[in-house]
Amino acid sequence: MTRKPWDLAFCAEPAEVAALRRVMRLHLGIWGLHEVTDEAQLCVSELAANVITHVGPGTPATLAVSMNGVHLRIEVHDPDTRALPTLLDANSESEGGRGMALVDAVAARWGVRLQLDRKVTWCELATGLTSPNGHVEGPGVRRAEALLASYADGRSPLRSGPGRLGRAMSEDSVITAIADFLHWLRVHGCDVDEALDRAQMRYDVELGNRGDGVSRASTV
Repeated sequence: MTRKPWDLAFCAEPAEVAALRRVMRLHLGIWGLHEVTDEAQLCVSELAANVITHVGPGTPATLAVSMNGVHLRIEVHDPDTRALPTLLDANSESEGGRGMALVDAVAARWGVRLQLDRKVTWCELATGLTSPNGHVEGPGVRRAEALLASYADGRSPLRSGPGRLGRAMSEDSVITAIADFLHWLRVHGCDVDEALDRAQMRYDVELGNRGDGVSRASTV
């Protein structure tokens, strides 16, 4: 999976924060990084809110998201090189600096980079990836890939046992395989619901072509 960097210009207003969170969730879904979505949305909220609070509402800013190795990198650019974010002690009574404390709590690392015309506040989240273009390999995903390899080799990946008990065990294995494939689709950024709909449609068409006379209602 190729995860190309992207950026989005925005106006530092409270109403924009919710939109930034939605965009982040959408992109991470496409990238197959569902597991870090909540943390990424929190970081986006706090970095944007930091601009609103310490630079000023209405400030033109930019959200930039990329991969740095196996870490998700989130940057917020703003034009003020003087108002630097601060990290307060947890016991401080001041309301300022709380946002960066939240970022510090969930991010693997964060910092500030000053340029001639802007300030870049960034943080990086651990993704659990084994490579920048890979995916999070849960047990279900590994089983699904083994099944895919079986299909590619022309081997039968599932075998039925004798009798009712064997059939019940085989049915359970098939259900587990379906769940594993759904995990595989999810980590590769696919829409699981759309995939299920397409599979059901293909199944119905194949039944109709064979003239089995089984209705959709009886198969779901």
